[in-house]
Order: sequence, then C-alpha cells, then structure tokens
Amino acid sequence: MPYKSFKTSKPKSTITILPKLGLEERDFVADFKRYYSHRLGRDENCTSPHYAYEALSMAISDRLIERWKKTYNTYKETDCKRAYYLSMEFLMGRTLSNAMLNLGITEAVEQAMYDLGLEIEELIESEPDAGLGNGGLGRLAACFIDSCATLQLPVTGYGLRYEYGMFSQDIVNGEQVEKPDHWLRNGNVWEIERPEYTHRIKFCGRTKSHIDEFGNKRTSWVETQDILAVPYDTPIPGYKNGTVNTLRLWKATATEEFNLQEFNAGDYAESVAAKNTAENITMVLYPNDANENGKALRLRQQYLLASASLQDVIGSWVGRHGNDFTEFAAKNAFQLNDTHPSIAVAELMRLLLDVHGLVWNDAWAITRNTMAYTNHTLLPEALERWSVNLFKQLLPRLMEIIFDINAHFMAEVSAHWPGDTDRLGRMSIIEEGHEQHVRMAYLAIVGSFSVNGVAALHSKLLQQGLFRDFYEFWPGKFNNKTNGVTPRRWLAACNPELAGLITENIGNGWLTDLSLLNKLKPYAKDEAFCQKWHDIKQNAKQKLIDYKKLEHDVDFNVEAIFDVQVKRVHEYKRQLLNVLHVIHLYDRIKRGDTANWTDRCVLIGGKAAPGYYMAKKIIKLINNVSHVINSDPDVGKKLKLVFLPNYRVSAMEKICPGADLSEQISTAGKEASGTGNMKFMMNGAMTIGTLDGANIEIREEVGDENFFLFGLTEGQVGEMSHHYDPNGIIDQDEDLQRVMRLLECGHFNQFEPGLFDDIMASIRSPQDPWMTAADFRSFIDAQKRVEAVYQDRKLWTKMSILNCAASGKFSTDRTITDYNNEIWKLTPVTIDDK
Repeated sequence: MPYKSFKTSKPKSTITILPKLGLEERDFVADFKRYYSHRLGRDENCTSPHYAYEALSMAISDRLIERWKKTYNTYKETDCKRAYYLSMEFLMGRTLSNAMLNLGITEAVEQAMYDLGLEIEELIESEPDAGLGNGGLGRLAACFIDSCATLQLPVTGYGLRYEYGMFSQDIVNGEQVEKPDHWLRNGNVWEIERPEYTHRIKFCGRTKSHIDEFGNKRTSWVETQDILAVPYDTPIPGYKNGTVNTLRLWKATATEEFNLQEFNAGDYAESVAAKNTAENITMVLYPNDANENGKALRLRQQYLLASASLQDVIGSWVGRHGNDFTEFAAKNAFQLNDTHPSIAVAELMRLLLDVHGLVWNDAWAITRNTMAYTNHTLLPEALERWSVNLFKQLLPRLMEIIFDINAHFMAEVSAHWPGDTDRLGRMSIIEEGHEQHVRMAYLAIVGSFSVNGVAALHSKLLQQGLFRDFYEFWPGKFNNKTNGVTPRRWLAACNPELAGLITENIGNGWLTDLSLLNKLKPYAKDEAFCQKWHDIKQNAKQKLIDYKKLEHDVDFNVEAIFDVQVKRVHEYKRQLLNVLHVIHLYDRIKRGDTANWTDRCVLIGGKAAPGYYMAKKIIKLINNVSHVINSDPDVGKKLKLVFLPNYRVSAMEKICPGADLSEQISTAGKEASGTGNMKFMMNGAMTIGTLDGANIEIREEVGDENFFLFGLTEGQVGEMSHHYDPNGIIDQDEDLQRVMRLLECGHFNQFEPGLFDDIMASIRSPQDPWMTAADFRSFIDAQKRVEAVYQDRKLWTKMSILNCAASGKFSTDRTITDYNNEIWKLTPVTIDDK
C-alpha cells in the first residue's frame, strides 16, 4: 500500500465544547461504572476498595477539570494580576472528601455509592495522604491555597513532587522507626502531567563574561550539568464558586534517559546513573542534611523549585507580552513560604539579567517589587545558612549575583549608618568566619518588599530581636499576618455532626465567613443546645476510641478528659513537660491521693526528625511511661497515656473532633504561631497554653476565663535565662522531686539502665533553653483548674461552645484576605459556573 502523507492536523475549536457534566446521583453512578469497568477493568469480584476509590475520583476529577479550564481561560482573558505561592511543602492530606465538599456533591456521591453497594467511608480511607510535607508549614500552605480558591483570587501554588514523603513512623519497643512513605506507589489520580511546560535547570559548570554592544557586562553560565523539571498539576477547588486554581509540583528528570554508549559497552548501571542522580532531587521530602551530601541535595531541591517556578511565570509572561517587562511587577507577586525558596531572589535576577537582557537597576527594581517573604521561626538555628563553597560548586552564577546584591546592599546600609562596621557585619548577607556562609533569610529580606511574621508576638519578636537591624532600616517593610486554618476541612469535613448542629442553628454562611460563628454565643446558655453539643462531642470521642483500637489495646474511658498534644516532636514544643505531668498524676494515684479525681486519657502524637536524638529519646520516654501506667491495675481507668504513631493529616481529622483539651505548651517566645491550636479551638476544645505564638490571640478572642493559662512569659524567660537554677526549683517543689525521683531511679526503664540520663540532665541543666522545670508548678496548677472545670459538665460545655464561637479570626480566609489587601493586591475574579 503506497505511503500516504498527512498534513499536520489541528483540532477544530469546537473540540473542547462538551455538554456540562451533571452533579446528580445518577451522573456519578454512570460515570463510576464506566471508569470502574472500562478504564480500570474491574468487576464485581474485585474486593479492593482502592479501585472503587480511583473510579470515583476519576468521575469527580472530570468535574474539577471542567471548572479548572474555565478558571484558567478566565484569568488569561482578563490578564489579571497573579500571585504565586512558593513552598517546599504542601501537606494536602486526602483529596477526595475535600473535593466532594467544595463541589457541593457530598450527598449525591454518598447516595450513588450506597446504590452501588459501596461504603463511601471505606473509599475515602483507601486514599493515601499526599506525602508533600512534614508539619505546620506544609499544612498552612495547603489551607492557604484552599482559601485563595474560595476567595476567587488568581493564585498558583508551586512546590516539589516528592516521590516519598517525610517517612512513615512505626513504634518498635517504644522507639521511632522510620519507614519509606511511598505515597505515589499506585500513582495519583488527581494530578495531570504537563510535559509541554518542562524547564531546564542548571547546576555546576562555570561562568564567563563579555561586554555587549551597549557597554554592559553580560555573563553566561556554561558547561553546566542540567536536569529537567517536569510539572504535575493538581486542581484546587474553591468552595461552591466555580473557581479551580492550580498547584503545580515539579518532578526532576534527566535530560537523557540513559547513555547509549555506556549501555552498548555493557555497563547498564553507569548508563542510567545520570537519570538516577537527577531523579534523586525530588525523590524524598527534606533529606537529612547532617552530611554534605544531604546539604547539597537540599540546596538542589530549593533551587529546582525556585528556578522552574520563575521560568514558568516568566515564560508565560513573555508568551503574552514579549520581552517587555515594564508592567511585570504590577502584574505579578511571589510569596516565599519561609526561607527555603529565598534563592528565588537571586534566580529572578539571573533570569532577568542573563536570559532577558535587562540591566541591573531595572532587574533589581522588578525583583524588589515582586518578592514577599514570610518567616516561620524564631529559632536562629532554623534560619538556613549555606556554605559559600557549596554554593560556588553547585550554583556559581547565583553565588556571583548574591555577592553583587550584598555589595549594593552594604553600600545602602553604610550610607544610612556611616562607619558602623559592627552593623554592617551583622546585616551582611554573607556571614564571615572560619568559613563564609550565605544567610538565606537576609537574602529574602533584602530582596523583598514585604516581610511578615505569622502571629502578633512572633512578628513583634522578629522586629525586636532576630531582624532588629533590618526593621530599624526598613520599618515599613515589616508586618504581621496571623495564621489560620480552613474551616471547610477542619470543621465541616472532619466534624460533620458538629458542623450540622451549627448550620441548623445559625445557617451555613460560616463556611465562608467564620466570624459568623459569633452567633453561637447565646446558645451557650441554651440547655437543649448544650445537651446536643455535649452528645456530639462524646460521640466524636467514641469514634476516636474506635479508630485507635486498631492500633492500641488500651481501654479508653469516654467520660475521661481527652487531653491531646499532636505536633512535630521538638524540645521547644515540650512534650517532655506533658509527660512530667502524667508521671505526677501516676505518682498521685500510687500514693492514694485520688480524692475528687478526674479521669484523664492523654494522647501524644508526632514525628521526630530522623537525626534529632533528644526528640527520639522523648518519644521513647512517652512510650515507656505509657507501658508502665497502662498495665498497672492500681491505675485502672483513672489515667491512660498513649503515643499515636504515624501522625498525619488524615489522623488529625479523626483526633481533632474528639479532643477535650488542646496542649499548646511551648516555651514562650519559641513558637511562631501554631495552627493545631486553631483546629482544636474550632472544634470546641479548650486550650491549656503559654503566652506564645497564636495562643495569645486565641486567649484574646475567647477571654481569659475560657483559656487555661500557665507559664513564664517571653520576657520572663529572657530574664531568667541569666540565672536559671532548675535544681533549686526542683528542691523547693515536692511534686517535682517525686517525678524526678521516679525518673532517676529508673522506674520507667528498669531493663534499660541509663536510657533517659540525657533527658534528666537536660531538665536539671541551667542552660536548658526550654525551661521545663521552671514551668512545671504553673502547669500542674493549671491542670488542676482544668479538672475542676471538667467536673462541672455544664460549665465545660459552655466553654467549649464559646471557644468554637470565638474562633472566627483563625480562618485562612481572613489570613489570605489580609495577605491580599496588604501585600498582593489582587482583584478577585468571578468564574461563570453555568
């Protein structure tokens, strides 16, 4: 048959014109059947819920994509100002239930699955948590992009598509054991690969300079070792408004699949070495940077995120406006989520200077007017510093640009404070010493037009302490944006019974305007409402008991206080102080001091960083104490302690509704904000906490009488640090003496001598920055107040309602509105959802 040539075909413009997909029960039944039978090839003999989950997710994803394309086209047609949220983490959790809620199809889908003989809960549970973060930073980013879509703001999230999450935590003999979290093992039905938007990322090589025809010095970055950044897009739906924004995650791949010459020579391993090395960059979330290889990999991750994202935005700009960057700053804003993406400051300069031919002053003006930086820590050791030598090796062109930025900046500082060499040294982006380092937080501050903290105290302490020199230089650049959480996931989705009671009484407007929860306050005096509230809370506690029975053979008492502390395990978060209180309660029981006793179930969960020795020891201590208490017949139902393994977003969705007491007990002045405190408050838990992070604002909203305050203030911590005497404190406190005696005699490690010596030494150390002993007595006294109130069921229920009613400030809808009004200045874009 003769060869027939074809012209390059182009689809008709009508190719994407389709009838709108239905949102009724019958529509989901039909689409589910088609995907389950034809796309996945399954039948009634398949017993795995995973395939049913995939089929349903495909059907729902179709509805998201329909609105996603309309949103994209609307943004393009209106040429609106855009913002881009750059974050190394997006802790998204599960997508299915959130997509159902935001599309307003939960009831229709549940009924459709029921008609097919399927349990929607089983399908939801079969979805793995997306392993794209390890704590509050990533969860905040997920809440932020949810709120951006709900507020109809044109914001795109940029992150990395990690093949493996942080790790899956097992507890073996009481100790944390890390296992790979291969969350993408079965693929991800919610994402779409977009290889047409792949970008080339440079590493290593050298630079060479020349003078152009206009007399400007131009630099080229040559002989580089390149990798490719391939985007995978995930739709982010707003709440029932037709808007579907984009989360774009980058996967690193090699420029060549393998070296054919090496392969033909018989060396297969060497032939794929480049591919494996490239893909390692996005293989694991936040590699352990205890060694040079780990540090280099983490810097590669950060540069991949920054370079790919900026190339993406600039490529889109050039496609619409050519090489004219006159209006670029007016139309684009980049929000740097903590210090990790701060290399974007230097990368934007490189792209504008070297690729698009701008001169320094013009490029710097654009950079300084588009970059905004959010700081998330008060711990100096958490501010990233990179060795100049490592930078020169991996990113030689970026290092040159950073030196140039610093030279210009030092000239500005010198002009403002002539001769103040100490200040110049303190403010320099380049830290001198035995080895030079790049202070990445300083690069972010210098290159940004806005710098914000994430709670009122945190922002104040940044200005007065960590970044004081910069605040004195640029006071107008600094501001506060108190964090929040999305009420859609953290009340409506995770606690539907409580959400239903709220809606029944005040309407459903609170879902997009959380301040309306204020209307609940009068109901705290309504006996019938209070009884319903109490019953729902008890039911949530029973569900939590049932959920945890799968992992723990512990008989929880539903009438006890459910006392919960779930968060990353770190010394400043003071899980240790919590354990000391549990030991104190255990000691009271053993001594017969149980008059007027209040039963208590203490639940602690969280992961320790793999290289964090003390945090791992604290996990071991929790589990050893738990074993002793839970197996002691004298204790019985009076006290239980359980460590919840593998804490994650989906676990928090079960834990949060069932909590009575929220432990927010960090050393004052150490926690930037916290968001778990907001989730618990929103679900009617009381907070016991220090004046730290957002606790201060929570207490202001709910009132001192509805908050259990204890501990030193940030100022008192600072004063005491000069003459801290924990041994003197222990000697004067009989209860603390007893607790220390139980620890030091090995009562909780009888077959593991010396195991907790380092923990005990840290408590007794005058250099203990967490001041655990100093806050012990105040903590014990506050817990006694908790017990007294809990015994008065009516009072406790009233306080629970008032906590929920006062949580309106802590919605990310409010936070993002503040970001937009004061930093991004975007115009909401309405999407026609007809």
